Amino acid sequence: MPVRQAEGRIQPEHRAVILCHFERHRSSGIDMSGYDELIGLSAVGVVELLRNGQVSSHDLLDALEMRISHVDADVNALPILCFDRARAHADMLQRRPDGERGRLAGMPVTIKDLTHVAGVRTTQGSPIFADFVPSASDVLVDRLEAEGGIVYAKSNTPEFGAGANTFNEVFGATLNPYDTSRSAAGSSGGAAVALAAGMAWLAHGSDMGGSLRNPASFCGVVGMRPTPGRVAQSRYACVDATLAVQGPMARTVEDVAFLLDAMAGDDARDPLSKPRPVQSFLSAARSGWRPVRVAYSADLGITPVDPEVAEITRRAAERFAEAGVVVEEAHPDLSEAHACFQVLRAQSFATSHGQHLERHRDKLKPEVIGEIERGFALTMAEVIGAERQRAMMTARAAGFFESYDLLLCPATIVPPFPVGERSVKACNGVTFQTYVDWLAIAYAVTLIGAPALSLPCGFTREGLPVGLQIVAAPNGEARVLAGARLLETILDLHTASPIEPRGAKASGAKTDRAD
Repeated sequence: MPVRQAEGRIQPEHRAVILCHFERHRSSGIDMSGYDELIGLSAVGVVELLRNGQVSSHDLLDALEMRISHVDADVNALPILCFDRARAHADMLQRRPDGERGRLAGMPVTIKDLTHVAGVRTTQGSPIFADFVPSASDVLVDRLEAEGGIVYAKSNTPEFGAGANTFNEVFGATLNPYDTSRSAAGSSGGAAVALAAGMAWLAHGSDMGGSLRNPASFCGVVGMRPTPGRVAQSRYACVDATLAVQGPMARTVEDVAFLLDAMAGDDARDPLSKPRPVQSFLSAARSGWRPVRVAYSADLGITPVDPEVAEITRRAAERFAEAGVVVEEAHPDLSEAHACFQVLRAQSFATSHGQHLERHRDKLKPEVIGEIERGFALTMAEVIGAERQRAMMTARAAGFFESYDLLLCPATIVPPFPVGERSVKACNGVTFQTYVDWLAIAYAVTLIGAPALSLPCGFTREGLPVGLQIVAAPNGEARVLAGARLLETILDLHTASPIEPRGAKASGAKTDRAD
């Protein structure tokens, strides 16, 4: 079944309210071009303005609301808006002394629509929860708001995060701003598009099989999967799950590091959460640390790769040599990744969403039904076997990182594909058996518990972004960030600036305003 195109965005009455709000600013003598300048700044730069009192959180929210009214109808990235809640939070934060406004200091941030925000519609991309409004926020949201983050929008996601193409039956499809006929990947597709199109400076996402890294690659932004436990999260179904993690996304490595600083830290509600490290991640990114020896692999020995993607990522990896880094072709043995991930993913879906199968089967998309049924059909021998495979791959990867500081490979094996295709069916002459097989280059890294980042590293002949995956040993976020910032500087691709959506306009995407 083809993916349904986005329907209905900012309603006329909502657009009128937004424009009326900005007319009041114009009559007060405010230069509207300043809002465009704000949108183009880095998050770190904007926070500096906040702390110096040169802008307020309300200025930032005004700029974002205007930007969303101009471009989101074309891409459908932020279907749920909560600006009244955001402005009330900004007022509350402004009453605090300057030194008590947290790391984010009043910085707006989007939250993926899989994650609860108190008082804001949270659908998980599913008709089952189309009208659900949680009374309490996820642990992660509590942390961000305690650090001075202001939630103003929820970003679009596929149903329950299943599948790396952001579409659902509640809000429709999210479109790639580099070509609106193409997929934004997923499942944090709305977050990546919001960043690329200038509707966010900072965005939250989550990642199981590449859900932060794939959309970052497709949309020319930076997305990072941290080590499991680095970011505390609510544990609704399984206390010790480590496949899915929460993480940051932004347009630059420094901005990702900055958001990770606000996200990281332990919380008693998440027994797997880790204390915040002594050195900040932003300081680590700026530390000047350089790897001595890195490995590059086009395929990790487990997947086909589009030849153009392989060429672009290899060229980018080789540019580490300009900084005196030794670059070699190598990868750890991850040969069990396919079988292992299929079992553990199915188990996770059955645990988290199995209760919906009997009462709401008619509202679930086929991929989710298949995952849940596969999970229920698993034998104990299959689960034990997958856990042992994961342990063996993790041990071999640990040995590999004794010889190499970083592992480099494509973040995604294909360029952005047509949004009407539910998933990638084949690559470089190889036909995939399931809708997630094409994600192996990302989910293999998930299985070994390693931190990984997708860095924009080039463009295809059609002008579509390609991401390089940068991986370190578990708990090696500092190395990932420092290495990524070094290469970002060498490549100098100018992807930090937001773009105007390109291509045919989306026809009618749905929207919801929580205020």
